[in-house]
Amino acid sequence: MSPTVVILACLGFFLDQRVRAHVGGQDKPFCSAWPSAVVPQGGHVTLWCHYRPGFNIFTLYKEDGVPVPELYKRIFWNSFLISPVTAAHAGTYRCRVFHPHSPTEWSAPSNPLVIMVTGLYEKPSLSAQPGPTVPTGENMTLSCSSRRSFDMYHLSREGEAHELRLPAVPSVNGTFQADFPLGPATHGGNYRCFGSLRDSPYEWSDPSDPLPVSVTGNPSSSWPSPTEPSFKTGIVTHLPAVIRYSVATIFLTILLFFLHRCWCSDKKTEGPQAPTTSRCVLGSAHEMMTQKCPPSCFDDSVSYRCCCNGPRACGGQNSQQGGP
Repeated sequence: MSPTVVILACLGFFLDQRVRAHVGGQDKPFCSAWPSAVVPQGGHVTLWCHYRPGFNIFTLYKEDGVPVPELYKRIFWNSFLISPVTAAHAGTYRCRVFHPHSPTEWSAPSNPLVIMVTGLYEKPSLSAQPGPTVPTGENMTLSCSSRRSFDMYHLSREGEAHELRLPAVPSVNGTFQADFPLGPATHGGNYRCFGSLRDSPYEWSDPSDPLPVSVTGNPSSSWPSPTEPSFKTGIVTHLPAVIRYSVATIFLTILLFFLHRCWCSDKKTEGPQAPTTSRCVLGSAHEMMTQKCPPSCFDDSVSYRCCCNGPRACGGQNSQQGGP
């Protein structure tokens, strides 16, 4: 198999894989919420569908809970604003990106994005044991409780997107409580807790009053919420895709370079072709007719043998006189 055929086969395979990745073979968008996925009832939240540059049109759908009519059979540009937020908006969302060069193709579904709506029930209370101020390394427990029969409690720290969850259990004083052990304390911060019911896990109560926790000997630190779109978050999220497409582009350039070299080499090897001419040498008339020599090779007085493929094909034969 010639090098040109091999390179063309590799090039076709590469282009096929690139198209498959564009239309959702292995790549998928990233769905996020801003300013937060925990939204108070009556507030607003913007849902973003992140993908490669040039892919700005997407569709958004809700996987569970109450259907959202404004999402039905609609496409969006870059983002979708939900305002005002109601209990019906609580649930799991995914997005798919529209491929601009293929009207019938959409990307694979994005990661699941869970939107929690707060303010649907009265707030629980939050307390700390042994107290809200502890030395570095000492164990601490935060207790969330309410007289309402919540099934689950959610504890969050200001500046963090992820919450801790524990089932509520009845206590001796008639409340429903969950105790969150934080282990050896290293950082302080403001904590809140929420309550929810088993039948509607994404519909939460009002937040408890904030509980400031102080750790002596180690200053409090905070981290940005990963749900907030930012330049660094976008780079980290799409870094594998950027690396993959950079390598693919380099590979395509090398393939095209070698294809061009092989094509130029073939043209040089062929060189100029020798002109095809007929040459007459002495021989019999029968040989001339058999080889279909041109009329110029015939003579009434003498017979010739001809070579119709030019001087090179004649094999360097010497002219000889021949009889009929």
